[in-house]
Amino acid sequence: MLALFNLGGGEILLILGLLGPLALLSLVFWIWMLVHAIQNRGLTDTEKIVWVLVIALLHFLGALIYFFVGRPKATA
Repeated sequence: MLALFNLGGGEILLILGLLGPLALLSLVFWIWMLVHAIQNRGLTDTEKIVWVLVIALLHFLGALIYFFVGRPKATA
């Protein structure tokens, strides 16, 4: 069981080098969708509250759902 966690320095750097930017991009996307849901003029106040809760509670999955379902309702 302990052999699963016995990684050398090179493997750890490789994992962090791959997952670090991916985690940062997902965080930026999550914040972007959260701000967009708050500022979306195509949504009623109740819809905004629901979308903000969905995005906040489901994190990246909620942001993806909002991106494909809620975001197109925005008006210029």
